[in-house]
Amino acid sequence: MRDLRILFMGTPDFAVETLKTIIENNYNVVGVITAPDRPAGRGRKLRASAVKEYAVSQNLPILQPTNLKDETFIKELTELQANLNIVVAFRMLPEVVWSMPEYGTFNLHASLLPDYRGAAPINWAIINGEQKTGITTFFIDEKIDTGHIILQKEIEIKDKDTAGILHDNLMTEGALLVIDTIKAIENETVTTTEQPKVGELKTAYKLNRDNTKINWNDDIHSIYNLIRGLSPYPSAWSSLHNKGEEVSIKVYTAEIESQNHNFDIGKVIIEYSTIKVAVKNGYVILHKIQLPGKKAMDAKALLNGYTFYKDAKMG
Repeated sequence: MRDLRILFMGTPDFAVETLKTIIENNYNVVGVITAPDRPAGRGRKLRASAVKEYAVSQNLPILQPTNLKDETFIKELTELQANLNIVVAFRMLPEVVWSMPEYGTFNLHASLLPDYRGAAPINWAIINGEQKTGITTFFIDEKIDTGHIILQKEIEIKDKDTAGILHDNLMTEGALLVIDTIKAIENETVTTTEQPKVGELKTAYKLNRDNTKINWNDDIHSIYNLIRGLSPYPSAWSSLHNKGEEVSIKVYTAEIESQNHNFDIGKVIIEYSTIKVAVKNGYVILHKIQLPGKKAMDAKALLNGYTFYKDAKMG
């Protein structure tokens, strides 16, 4: 059995669960690499990453390099004498880093590779209407998310799952898959398979202002999937035209109602305490939305303080 000295690399909450599980399984973590503290909030005070906060609570050595090729950082890595690197939700590593440990560097990715390589696999699986996704551990190579697969586990996507719900499911299952991967490396029973070279792969493009905007002319199910695939972060958004004013609103939760109607696409209909938007073959009923400068709130609360006029339309 190998005596492992683990170096962990990660930044957000998704990575914390894995680090926590590694520690709870009594593995020797000799260091943690995470992003530098960044300004956040109205006061722009420096805020530590979620991984750093947990690492501090466990008295783990922490490195926060800005340049992963910096000679001083590489020297510090060498001195830690790690023989296994584990990466969860970090950034692309230079070869000098991922090739350093004796037993390699493996990554946890929130999809069933080779599909959904890239920055936002959880979001795009839901946006594209998938009924399943999963988690993969693989050894890192010189490209992004292309290395030899160690283990995979399939996860069901339910009809009402949001990106937030799926994130938490994959986070929990991913931590367990990492432990199984560590055990295989520790016991010298690890085997790998080359990622299949299939035709057209589904890609997890980086989310931006353009691909998170709701197109009300889309199919009703595509609109619904976009909203839940971006909830709670970064959220789907739309322009609202209301009595000569145009504002940008965020949509966090909604449901759909399939029904024939004669309204223009994007028309906003207020019925009692509900906000409905006319789309092809039905309506999108907005449950939780946010106006500029306001808190996110449910439709009933929003209607108590905001008026949608007869000409109100999403665009």
